[in-house]
Amino acid sequence: MATIHSVLVSVNEQVRAAIDSERLERLASAVMEREGLPPGEVSVLITDDETVRNLNREYAGEDRTTDVLAFSLTEGEEFASPDGVLRLGEVIVSYPTALRQAGEAGRPVEDEIDHLLVHGVLHLLGYDHAETAEAKRMRARERELLAAISWRDGL
Repeated sequence: MATIHSVLVSVNEQVRAAIDSERLERLASAVMEREGLPPGEVSVLITDDETVRNLNREYAGEDRTTDVLAFSLTEGEEFASPDGVLRLGEVIVSYPTALRQAGEAGRPVEDEIDHLLVHGVLHLLGYDHAETAEAKRMRARERELLAAISWRDGL
């Protein structure tokens, strides 16, 4: 039996019509399931470049937009959840950046957003790409997850 995961997807009003929130909920849940997590919770925000740039400047000290940010709730001091639910954190995707990157790669924006969501969830799980070996490991896991999850077949 599958573990129950909770995914809350919020979408900026300007791009709401272009985003299938339920599909993103299923994708994030499938990633958490394949990673073997106990019942978990993650929030996803699809927003604009300005919001991502402001968050990147405030929390990472980089005054530029980026495609995806991940804010973990599992780093630092350990917190015992009273209800046993693992609260991972939040993944924030810039829709305009995803759209540009999709165009450059010649693929649908939905595929780019799927990739960025998987990338962000993996960051919440401790994956990183600061070092070459870490980056290879993270990219390999992203490819494995996207290939294994039937996200094109009504995920």
